[in-house]
Amino acid sequence: MKIRPILLSLSVATLLSGCQNMDSGGLLASGAEAFQAYTLSDAQVKALSDKSCAELDGKASIAPASSEYAKRLSKISSALGDNINGMPVNYKVYVTKDVNAFAMANGCIRVYSGLMDMMNDNEVEAVIGHEMGHVALGHVKKGMQVALGANAARVAAASAGGVIGSLSQSQLGDLGEKLVNAQFSQRQESEADDYSYDLLRKRGINPIGLATSFEKLAKAEEGRQSSMLDDHPASAERAQHIRDRMAADGLK
Repeated sequence: MKIRPILLSLSVATLLSGCQNMDSGGLLASGAEAFQAYTLSDAQVKALSDKSCAELDGKASIAPASSEYAKRLSKISSALGDNINGMPVNYKVYVTKDVNAFAMANGCIRVYSGLMDMMNDNEVEAVIGHEMGHVALGHVKKGMQVALGANAARVAAASAGGVIGSLSQSQLGDLGEKLVNAQFSQRQESEADDYSYDLLRKRGINPIGLATSFEKLAKAEEGRQSSMLDDHPASAERAQHIRDRMAADGLK
């Protein structure tokens, strides 16, 4: 899903102009909920992230602390620091063959075992840094606003409790799934790539893993093995951008 605010105005306009038999009060409530989605405070975004992440965790197979996956992720994450813009982060591994990772606006960072199987520690660090970038740069908040706003009529009709209070458990899970599978714009992906590069440099980590992770994903593109690929900039181009930055910085 491309993150384009115009989708919200179009969806609400369609409802208001094309559904004459719908209750006008419900439509007004939906419009109000859509507006609320676009004016979510950071505290509301965190509260929604808390609920959505907990819902996703409840459905996932989480690697126990004693597992090799969890021990490995603990080692990897310790090199990246324990916060995003001052917000504490927490890590878990989802045991699944899928190749993915995500971070939410509450510091919830989840890495799929399929990705850990594909990549070495440096590459996993780079991918996590990229996902942290989406949070730090506000991309995840924008994604949440769009996910809520585009579904305002279905999710929040006539709720007196506002957009957060109106969400059911299944809707929270649906929101979480949308955020996990969000397809950010190419500009946002490039910004998150550069954020990861800068974070790795700041933490004294060679950013080569960022380039090689993209090169591995480029190979996976041929077989469409990864859910991280749809609508992203070409992985080979992203790898070359990182290698160009490394050359400019005198790194190998």
